[in-house]
Amino acid sequence: MNAAASVIVFDVNETLSDMSPMENRFVEVGAPGYLARIWFASLLRDGFALAASGDSARFSVIGTAILHDLFRGIALTRTADEAVSHVLEGLGTLNLHPDVADGVRALKVSGYRLATLSNGSARLAQAMLSEAGIRDNFDALLTVEDAPAWKPVGSAYHYAANALGVQPADMLLVAVHPWDIHGAAQAGLSTAWINRGDAPYPSYFAQPDYTVPTLHELAARLNA
Repeated sequence: MNAAASVIVFDVNETLSDMSPMENRFVEVGAPGYLARIWFASLLRDGFALAASGDSARFSVIGTAILHDLFRGIALTRTADEAVSHVLEGLGTLNLHPDVADGVRALKVSGYRLATLSNGSARLAQAMLSEAGIRDNFDALLTVEDAPAWKPVGSAYHYAANALGVQPADMLLVAVHPWDIHGAAQAGLSTAWINRGDAPYPSYFAQPDYTVPTLHELAARLNA
């Protein structure tokens, strides 16, 4: 166990969950599959804009509004409301990335406390982790719905530290999103970037303390 951090906090969407099946949800309602990526990016954009202006809205509220906007002018195979519901329900059917379950278990066995911190719903994280049989490895499933702002605003990470009874310096944030890594670093956390696709890391963000392709590798690095 690395003495620098005692608590590992995971982002959920795309970090733990494989969101690629969401493309099928769009296709099933008659929309192009590529809209899944546009939808999620637009959802984050508007959530960040609200946070930057001192405001907030739930992930589901923003996601619903953007879906209605994206579906305008598309010959859907069902009503717009039904199509939106079908896509959103897909979030509750997502599975973990293949490296996650064993990686989480390895980190837990190493003595770390584990938690999640999502811009989305804790209920969805609960269902996904329970289905995978690893929910009991986590002390808490946290959401910015209970925080002053969305990630990457610093108060979101400080909320997690307070909820877990530790200082920001005691926490390691694990995420696939460079913006999340940057926000956590600015808030005083250590960071680990999971780079499953061999992507370049943006030079304008704070560099991660660890860069690894899988959670297996992160566990190995922390235990080295």
